[in-house]
Amino acid sequence: MKDYTVKRLKDQLFVARSYYPSIAKLQGQEALTQEMKQNIQDHEKILSVSTVDADLPSSINRRMKQMEQTIVRAKSCTVDCRSVDRKLRQILYMTEDEAHFHMQQSAFLYNLGAQTLPKSHHCLSMRLTLEYFKSSSLDSDDSPGRFSSPEYRHFVILSRNVLAASVAINSTVSSCKEPGYFAFHILTDAQNFYAMKHWFARNSYKNAAIRVINYEAIILEKLPKYTIRQLFLPEEFRVLIRSIKRPTENTRMKYLSLFSHSHFVIPEIFKYLNKVVVLDDDVVVQRDLSFLWNIDMGDKVNGAVELCGLKLGEMKNVLGKTAYDPKSCAWMSGVNLINLDKWREHNVTENYLRLMKKFEVKDELSLRAAAFPLSLLSFQHLIYPLDEKLTLAGLGYDYGIDEEVARRSASLHYNGNMKPWLELGIPEYKKYWKRFLVRGDRFMDECNVNP
Repeated sequence: MKDYTVKRLKDQLFVARSYYPSIAKLQGQEALTQEMKQNIQDHEKILSVSTVDADLPSSINRRMKQMEQTIVRAKSCTVDCRSVDRKLRQILYMTEDEAHFHMQQSAFLYNLGAQTLPKSHHCLSMRLTLEYFKSSSLDSDDSPGRFSSPEYRHFVILSRNVLAASVAINSTVSSCKEPGYFAFHILTDAQNFYAMKHWFARNSYKNAAIRVINYEAIILEKLPKYTIRQLFLPEEFRVLIRSIKRPTENTRMKYLSLFSHSHFVIPEIFKYLNKVVVLDDDVVVQRDLSFLWNIDMGDKVNGAVELCGLKLGEMKNVLGKTAYDPKSCAWMSGVNLINLDKWREHNVTENYLRLMKKFEVKDELSLRAAAFPLSLLSFQHLIYPLDEKLTLAGLGYDYGIDEEVARRSASLHYNGNMKPWLELGIPEYKKYWKRFLVRGDRFMDECNVNP
C-alpha cells in the first residue's frame, strides 16, 4: 500500500485518542495517562509535517512500537466501552467532515487552476500591451484586401490567450503547402486586444495574413442590436454517457465543446465572406486543411465531427420542450467548416436568438449554461458530418490516448480542463503543442514563460 506507514500512524492516533479520555479517568493509571498523552502529541507533530512515507523521520519505527505497546496496555484496562465507542464515532464523524472539506477545497482549487491563466502569461500580455503603445509604427495593415478576398482561405479564432492563438495559427501554416493564401481573423476582447495585435505584428507566420479584431468594440460600434457585448469562447460541457443496450458497462465521460453566444455573431462580422473555418484556440493542426474548402456541403451550414454516441433523445432534461429529432447526433467544435451563405439563408442566428428567449437567459452564467441546448438545437439538420479522423479530441482530459493515433490525426483538440499551457496539462500530450510555440521571443524570456 502506498504510504503505508503514514496510514498506520493515523490509525494508531485514532485508537489512542479514543481510549485516552477513559484512561485519564481511571485511578492509579497516571503514568499510563501521561505516556499516552505524550505519544499522541508525538504522532500529531510527525503527521503535521509528513504526508508521505518519504517525509517520516528515521526514528519512526521505534515511535510506532512505543505507541503500539501503549495501546495494548490501555486495552488491558477495564474501561467503559460505551465511552470508547462514543469517542471513536466522534473521531469518525470529524474525519468524514474533514475529508469532505478537503474534497471540496481540492475541486475548487482544481477548477481555479484550470480556468486561470498562469502568472507568466499575464505578464506576457501586459508587456506586449505596454510595448504596443511604445511602438505604434507596427500598427499598420499593408494588405487589407486579403481579409475580404474570396481567393484566400479564411480562418476565424476566438481567443483571449496570445500563446494559444499563436500555436493554433503556427501549427496550421506549418502543416500546409500554401500558407500565403491563408487569412486568420482573431476575435479577442478589449483587455487582450493590444497584446494580440503587437504579438502578431512582431512575429511572422509563413506570409499568412493575420488580423486581430476587438470583438467588444465591433459589437458596440457596428452591431448595437446585440446587447451582450462580452466575448465568449467555445463552451465545454462534461457529459457522462451510459450504454442503454449494455447498462452494466462503465459510464464514459467526454467533454463536449460547442459554440458560444459569440459564434452566432460571426456571419454579421464577416458579411463579405461566404465560407470560413472556425478553429478553437486549443487546437493543434498537423495536416494541411486546404481540402476543407473543396468540400461541397450542399444545403448544410456547419461541417463538424459528430459524436453519435450521444443522441439528442438522450438529453431530454437539457433540451427542454423544444421540438427536436431524438435520433440526431451531438457534434463538436474544434475544427468547423462554416458556409456563411447558407447560415444567412437558414437564418441560424435569428433562430438562435428566438431559442434564447425560450430558455429564459438572464445573466452570463445562464447564457453559458444554455450554450449546450442552444448550439445543438440551432444546427439541427444543418450539420455536415466531417471525417472523424479530422480531429482527435480529448487531449485535455483523457490519459488513454494512443501516441501513434495522436501522431496520425489531422488535428488535436485539447478539450477538457487540462490545457497544454497549464501545469495541470497532461505531460505526455504537451509536446505536440510546444512544438509550435514561437521561440526566442524576449518577452517570453523576461516573463519566464516556460516553453
